[in-house]
Amino acid sequence: MIGLTTYLEQAQTGVWDVPAAILPRVYFDAITNAGGIAVLLPPQPVNAAIANRVLDGLDALVVTGGKDVDPARYGQAAHPQTDEPRPDRDAWEEVLLHQAIARELPFLGICRGAQMLNVALGGSLHQHLPDLVGDTTYQAGNGVFNVVDVAVEPESRLSELLGNQTLLPAVPVYHHQAIDRVAAGLRVTAATDAGIVQAVELTTVPFGMAVQWHPEQTPDDLRLFAGLISAARDFRAARQHRAKPEPHPARYPAGAEKETA
Repeated sequence: MIGLTTYLEQAQTGVWDVPAAILPRVYFDAITNAGGIAVLLPPQPVNAAIANRVLDGLDALVVTGGKDVDPARYGQAAHPQTDEPRPDRDAWEEVLLHQAIARELPFLGICRGAQMLNVALGGSLHQHLPDLVGDTTYQAGNGVFNVVDVAVEPESRLSELLGNQTLLPAVPVYHHQAIDRVAAGLRVTAATDAGIVQAVELTTVPFGMAVQWHPEQTPDDLRLFAGLISAARDFRAARQHRAKPEPHPARYPAGAEKETA
């Protein structure tokens, strides 16, 4: 069971034009095609207890793409090109991430998800990459994905999932923001030749990673999702083992042999 966070945006369908929880189908198609069951997690009021109750039913978490993280969360005023903040989604995902990390639930961040992970752990963002790189390489606009080559750090979990591949060509990108100051505990595991961070891993958990590009846009390459599903299976198996009750001695009369599974 893989939870995916969703957008909460104004949406049109038929005669309706209302706020709605939505997520592009490519996200949950990637999960189901990799062998998981997708569960959508729309923004809602949250605290640690609520987040833990949600995570109790999951074997992994995906923090998806979407609008910019509120710059106030990392101590900056908003750039003119930064999106209007979505405080409900920011709060929802931050608490989910913290509680997922605490229980070592496998997680994958995608685009905004990578930025949210970094901010939740105390890092900061570049708010508008054209100011830094001088062009719109990373976000062509109008819903069109651009592609960039990404250098992957050897001996990283990301490299392992990619079959020890250290150059990932033409990954689809659509982001005008990116990780700036890297949060403590995160390791940068991929970047472009311009030095723009494209992947990070949390070194203190068995499977916790985030990528700045959009792997759900390449349905012929589901290696990251397959890795997440594999980690989710391991997590589920370990949880079931821990939760299996020990036989109570009173069940067995004196001298009787216990049944074995």
